[in-house]
Amino acid sequence: MEYIENLVSTLSGIVWGAPMLILLVGTGIYLTIILKGMQFWALPHALKLIFTKEEDGEGEISHFAALMTALAATVGIGNIVGVATAITLGGPGAVFWMWVTGLVGMATKYSEAILAVKYRQSGENGMKGGPMYYLTYGAKLPKLGMAFAIFTACAAFGIGNMTQSNAVAQILNSQFSVPTWISGLALLTLTALVVLGGIKSIGKFTSVLVPFMIVAYVLCALVIIVMNFDKIGGAFGLIFYHAFNPIAAGGGFVGATIAAAMRFGVARGVFSNESGLGSAPIAAAAAITNIPAKQALVSMTQTFIDTLVVCTMTAVIILISPFWQEGVSAGVLTMQSFAYYLGDMGTIIVVIATALFAYSTILGWSYYGEKAFEFIFGEKLVKIYRVLFVCAVMIGAMMQLDFVWNFSDLMNGMMAIPNLIALLILSKVVAKETKHYFKEIK
Repeated sequence: MEYIENLVSTLSGIVWGAPMLILLVGTGIYLTIILKGMQFWALPHALKLIFTKEEDGEGEISHFAALMTALAATVGIGNIVGVATAITLGGPGAVFWMWVTGLVGMATKYSEAILAVKYRQSGENGMKGGPMYYLTYGAKLPKLGMAFAIFTACAAFGIGNMTQSNAVAQILNSQFSVPTWISGLALLTLTALVVLGGIKSIGKFTSVLVPFMIVAYVLCALVIIVMNFDKIGGAFGLIFYHAFNPIAAGGGFVGATIAAAMRFGVARGVFSNESGLGSAPIAAAAAITNIPAKQALVSMTQTFIDTLVVCTMTAVIILISPFWQEGVSAGVLTMQSFAYYLGDMGTIIVVIATALFAYSTILGWSYYGEKAFEFIFGEKLVKIYRVLFVCAVMIGAMMQLDFVWNFSDLMNGMMAIPNLIALLILSKVVAKETKHYFKEIK
């Protein structure tokens, strides 16, 4: 078993090395160029579309519900611990490279969604779409489509399930001495109540939960920012300056090079917003619409909200507190930074945010895994998958998951490879659909 764990860890390191990060960002830059930077000039229109309803299109859930389902999966502990990790290992400059990843990732997310809607199919359990379908029917690469589905199904039980329930159980145990089995049982029950009802149930619930948890977290962060408004300029100064200049060691901080800022900023940015992994377009395919570009524009805002809003708030709070320079571990850095200004209330806010973010990730990934499972085994076994997924929540809360984390990272990376191949092959389709849409609305 130790050999397998070491092998998985090594493979994960290889898959998520510099070539993968360059491919992810490079694909985003390429798509940004062929789409003429549309994530910048079309963002106001995209934000407006979130709240529009289409009654006559195919699909099962609204633009808003599809966005909330995707946001449920991406706004997670990566927005709390991931940002802290980027700053701890790459310095303040890492935040700048997270922004870059988010900005080019918006073009990637848009392209994924437009292809997901264009090549989706109707089935017994509703609309079916995502990279496995546009690989199979768009790029004509069915074997890569099946490979993507297998990697996604595996990742759903890991990064989208057991690791999340384990994170909640551990933080509740460490902060409030709640036994892990109680946390696991509570999460199992809450997950079952939503997941067993399918995408309509998930979409309806996340449409309430996700806006609440994001707005609540951002408002709490804004309270601290307003209280320390005179420090905000300094925080942004650190971010921009150290994006292009190394930061020396000091206090408990070990220092960071420009390369480290780039590496960890890009890596944490990708893990946070999942642009290029191919997960979010699975939810986009369920949206009620006959126009692929509409849902694609809505999906694009997911990366903006996740990285440019939520991650930025976390980063600013960390950088105006003293702890990031004192060697505090990434796991508790955000919590201590909030507590520095809000006392015990700050700790409670981060604990609750962690629990809600992790739970929402479980809900979002349950649907991703379901559709991948359906692609592999057919529609008849979907209910069995849902039961297995719900049971895994309890198991994850009570296990030690180092191996599962490494395995999940590996599966996420393996998802990205066939998805990025499809995006590059079908980029002309994306450009054509986009040109047609904006020509029609003029």
